[in-house]
Amino acid sequence: MPEFKLPECASRNSKSRARVHKLKLTIAVVFGLLGITLVVTFPCLCWLKQKRNEPHSSLLDDSLLNLSYGTLLKATDGFSATNPIGAGSFGSVYKGLLQENGTVIAVKVLNLTRHGALKSFKAECEALKRVRHRNLLKVLTACSGTDYKGDEFKALVYEFMVNGSLQEWLHPNPAPNDADGHSKKLSLVQRIDISIDVASALDYLHNQCESPIIHCDLKPSNVLVDADMVGHVGDFGLAKIVLESTSDTKANMSSTGLRGTVGYAAPEYANGSQISREGDVYSYGALLLEMFTGLSPTSDMFRDNLNLHNYVYEAVPQRVVEITDPVLLYEGESHNSSQNSLQERNLVVQECLETIYRVGLACSVEEPRERMSIDKVATHLHSIRRKLFASSLLR
Repeated sequence: MPEFKLPECASRNSKSRARVHKLKLTIAVVFGLLGITLVVTFPCLCWLKQKRNEPHSSLLDDSLLNLSYGTLLKATDGFSATNPIGAGSFGSVYKGLLQENGTVIAVKVLNLTRHGALKSFKAECEALKRVRHRNLLKVLTACSGTDYKGDEFKALVYEFMVNGSLQEWLHPNPAPNDADGHSKKLSLVQRIDISIDVASALDYLHNQCESPIIHCDLKPSNVLVDADMVGHVGDFGLAKIVLESTSDTKANMSSTGLRGTVGYAAPEYANGSQISREGDVYSYGALLLEMFTGLSPTSDMFRDNLNLHNYVYEAVPQRVVEITDPVLLYEGESHNSSQNSLQERNLVVQECLETIYRVGLACSVEEPRERMSIDKVATHLHSIRRKLFASSLLR
């Protein structure tokens, strides 16, 4: 009634229009939120699906190659016996060719039936993912999965070293020839260079890594030589990582089990001592003496109380030439030089050899605390090399 001055009642049509408008607004908001959700989640779902479908092969670094079992099988011609490079305690190494890019590789296939093989694989992966150095064997990737029979398969893929191992150069077969058909012989300068390479690698592992690494199995077969005759330390299957540096540099982790190779393993390891930097230094000392005498520490001539260390100790300095690898002595005689220059060369070489033997002896003494540190070893060897090249006779 007009006298009450009340607002007009809304008609049924106007109420219906309001409800429809409200419903449209609600639907628009819901679909808008749904669209935003899809835009955000779709890329995430695609990324997760891609990660799930990727082959699980690289255990070391996301930037490394992803190589499957099938790829490695094809690259090595079925891990053929015609492509072996060598064999170790926990597996065999094969030469391979990646057909995708023509890269030559070395594939170390673990024999998982051997006790300690899996532990060796994990130790090597853990050590290699932490290191980057020109004198360490470069690992390309690690493959962990199953073979076509459903059996567990684990392998490490390395950069191929065309000149093989130092063992092959120091103790060649009766008909030792390299890829070019030449006899395998290391000159004095080449041996010094490789000894510096190995010392540099150990210095890096012991003193320059965030967590020091003890190699535990340094020997000639674990030193590989590339096309430029540069030495690379490899095979970290027994390596140990020092989790915390201590005053006596001992590894604060279990060191039970294998601790090296007879003739190169530090004598204190036989008494149950923990692994240490000094243990690697001892192995290096034995390696250094072997490189210049040409005699293996496990040679049949070393019996009873005689070993390579004592053999060299008794000869220095009077009989340095007598204990030196004859290959190095013939090297000097092959030069067309006058008698005076030849005598001068022999004197310089003899002085350098004496210093080298003293370094080797200082590294391989029985008492760990008396051994020369590896950084001092590198300093002495660099000094010897400079002395040789200071003379035009050896340039």
